[in-house]
Amino acid sequence: MAQSEYGRINIFDDFTGQEWTVAETADDSMNCGAFRVIGQGKEDTDSGAVSMETDPNLNGVIVLTTTNETEHTLGLTTAKMFDVAKMGTLVAEIRVQFPDLDEKQFYFGFTDVNDDTAILEGGNLLGSTETITLTASDLCGFLFSSELTEDEMWHMVYNGGTTTGETDSTDIESGIDAVSGEYNILKLEIDPNGTARWYVDGVLKQTVAGAVSLTTDLACMAMVETKAAEIQYAKLDYFGIKANRDWTV
Repeated sequence: MAQSEYGRINIFDDFTGQEWTVAETADDSMNCGAFRVIGQGKEDTDSGAVSMETDPNLNGVIVLTTTNETEHTLGLTTAKMFDVAKMGTLVAEIRVQFPDLDEKQFYFGFTDVNDDTAILEGGNLLGSTETITLTASDLCGFLFSSELTEDEMWHMVYNGGTTTGETDSTDIESGIDAVSGEYNILKLEIDPNGTARWYVDGVLKQTVAGAVSLTTDLACMAMVETKAAEIQYAKLDYFGIKANRDWTV
């Protein structure tokens, strides 16, 4: 099929001002820049995606903000629009930091669970002690969980491909800890054959063949979840995704 100048899909947001403030209470679809705002509790007046105006606001920063109710979430997502086999190599990258490392779970990557009231525990995945519970049938990305034994470390999760999703957290540790108030750059690459690669701060930390389904449509999502009755935050400097266009549709 003839192609044009627009054979690549490039989604990028530097979060230079658009936001969904905590004063908003709509419970239907809403957007922040290039992404849809989702999460359980997002309709409450203490949850939202807030443009940061104080340090570290340089470059443009959006703050994902949960409510103070356990397992409430706030995330940014695309539609389920990525087919690995037809559109790979997929590349997704964020720069993220947390003000503290307590009572929270955070996921960044691809998933087939991105409804407006999506949660992590019970909807996508959970990290607890040394066990990863993979609820979503298809996902591939980075997990931070204060409930894991390595409670400050980035873990590299996957499910749905020909390689069985790893549930022992000790086998998918990146060796890189998040540090409160400091950014990490997380990058994920997925080839058309389902091979996935995880990078933290520019260093390749894991490669898994057959990590992802070749037939399931996926969304790309960044989401924070509170694990206690207190508001939790994740600060994103940017969020970018690249993919090939599917010219067969």
